[in-house]
Amino acid sequence: MKAFWNPVQAAHAPQFFLQRGVVRQHFEIPARAEALLAGCHELGLDIVAPPPPDRAALLAVHPADYLDFLRDGPAEWAALGGQGPELVPNVHPAPEMLANGARSPATIVGRLGWYTADTACPIAAETWPAAEAAAAGALATADEAAAGRHAYALARPPGHHAYAARAGGHCYLNNAALAAERLRTLGAARVAVLDLDAHHGNGTQGIFWARDDVLYVSVHGDPNRYYPWYVGHPGERGAGAGAGWNLNLPLGQGTGDAGWLAAVAAGIGAIRRAGVDALVVSLGFDASRDEPLSFLAVSEDGFARAGAAVRALGVPAAVVQEGGYNIDVIGGLLVRFLGALGG
Repeated sequence: MKAFWNPVQAAHAPQFFLQRGVVRQHFEIPARAEALLAGCHELGLDIVAPPPPDRAALLAVHPADYLDFLRDGPAEWAALGGQGPELVPNVHPAPEMLANGARSPATIVGRLGWYTADTACPIAAETWPAAEAAAAGALATADEAAAGRHAYALARPPGHHAYAARAGGHCYLNNAALAAERLRTLGAARVAVLDLDAHHGNGTQGIFWARDDVLYVSVHGDPNRYYPWYVGHPGERGAGAGAGWNLNLPLGQGTGDAGWLAAVAAGIGAIRRAGVDALVVSLGFDASRDEPLSFLAVSEDGFARAGAAVRALGVPAAVVQEGGYNIDVIGGLLVRFLGALGG
C-alpha cells in the first residue's frame, strides 16, 4: 500500500487555539505527522511524495477566490502593520447580514472572517503550501483507489471541516471531498465517504448536500455537546437530488467499542446498499479513549475491527487522515486500522 506525504506539510505549525475563553497551544502540531509516519514505517508502506495538484482538481471542489485567499492572504496580512503572527478572525458575517445581502469585503480583515468559520484555523505563510500538499496526497490516494488499490494520505492539515469556500476546525482544503470528486472524474458512478473522525465532517456534508453521486456517512460525537455544535444530527439527510444521500450517526459522550462499531456497521450497511464503486475514508483517531479532547472511548481493537469492516466491503479505499491528537498513540492506531484493512 502506498502512503502519500510531502515534508512541506510539517512546516505548518498553527499556534492560536481558543478553548473556553482561554488561548492555548494548538493541538494540530507537526509532531502528529511524525507519529503517523512512524506507523507507516512500521507497516512497511511505500511512502511517496505526491505530484503537485493541478489547479483544476482543486477548483472541482473549491472556488478560485477562496483558493486565492488561502494563498495570498498572509502577504496581505503582513502589510497591515500591527498584526499578529497568524491570520485569526475577529468577526464573521452573521446570518442576518447574509440575509441582507452581505458580501465579501476588499480588506484582508473582512475577507478573513468571510472565508473562515471559527478561530481554530489560524493561517500563516506555511499554511497554503502544506494544505496544497495534503490535497495532493488525497488526490493521489484517489488515483490508487481508481486503479483498484487501497492507499493512505497522511493529510496534514486535515480537511473534513472545510466547506467549499470556508476554513474551519483546523481544516483549509477538504481533502476527502477532493478525493471523492477525483474518483467521480476517473469513472466511479457513485462514491461513498465514510467519516470515522470523532467530529462531524460538516464541510464534507455541505459540499455534497445536494448531490446523489456521493454518499456521505459520518459516525461522530453528538453535536449537541461537541464540535461542530450546529450540524451532524440524524435528521440531516441532504436536499434536492441529494435527499437521502447524507447519513449522520451521532453517538453519546463516552461511547466505546460496542456502540461505535455498531454505528460503523450501520454506515457500512448503507454504503453497501448504495452500490458504490469507490470509497473515501475520513480516518480520524480522535474517537480514541486516549484522546486529549476525548468524547468517545474507542480502543485500539475497535479501530482494527473498523479497518476489517471496511475491508469486507470489497471496495478500493482512499484513506485520508483527519484528526487524532495524542501523538503517543495515533501511530499505533494507524498500524491497527491499516493493518486490518490490508493492501
